[in-house]
Order: sequence, then structure tokens, then C-alpha cells
Amino acid sequence: MASAVIAYEPLWAIGAGQTATSGDAGEMCSAIRDEVGQLAGPGAAVAVRIQYGGSVTPGTAAALLSADSADGFLVGGASLDAGQFAAIVHAGA
Repeated sequence: MASAVIAYEPLWAIGAGQTATSGDAGEMCSAIRDEVGQLAGPGAAVAVRIQYGGSVTPGTAAALLSADSADGFLVGGASLDAGQFAAIVHAGA
């Protein structure tokens, strides 16, 4: 479990062009990490990588990463545009 990557995307965000607030995304990523800890132990909870997906854009990436619980992104439509994707990558650098 410690080497797993878990991607979380709110159901309401799929294809909707809406992004969760950094607080909401962070809360859910923390809940996922806590559940991993319950199921596989605290070492796995620390080691597992959790990625947020849900209309990640260059304008939302930095705020979403500030939530501290997400380790990265599952980028959808923005990955089809090299400029947008590069801006998202740079937001996390």
C-alpha cells in the first residue's frame, strides 16, 4: 500500500469544469490518508501518494497544492494543451 498512488476526483467535478476549494480538497485527501492509516498502518499513510483531480487549471493548481494533503494532480483536459500543462507543472515546482 505504501507504494500506491490514489487519485481523488469529486463526482460533481467530472466533466463539469468546477474545482473544489483547497480546503475541501485538503479535507478529503486527509480523510483518504487517515483511512489508509486505519487499513494499512501509519507508515503506509505517510508514504501513499494522493493526487487530486477535478478541473485542475494553471489558475487553481497553486491553491490546491497549498492544502498540504494532496501530493500532486490527476490532470484532465488541461493536459491536452502543452502551455496549460506546463503552467500546472510549474505551479507545483
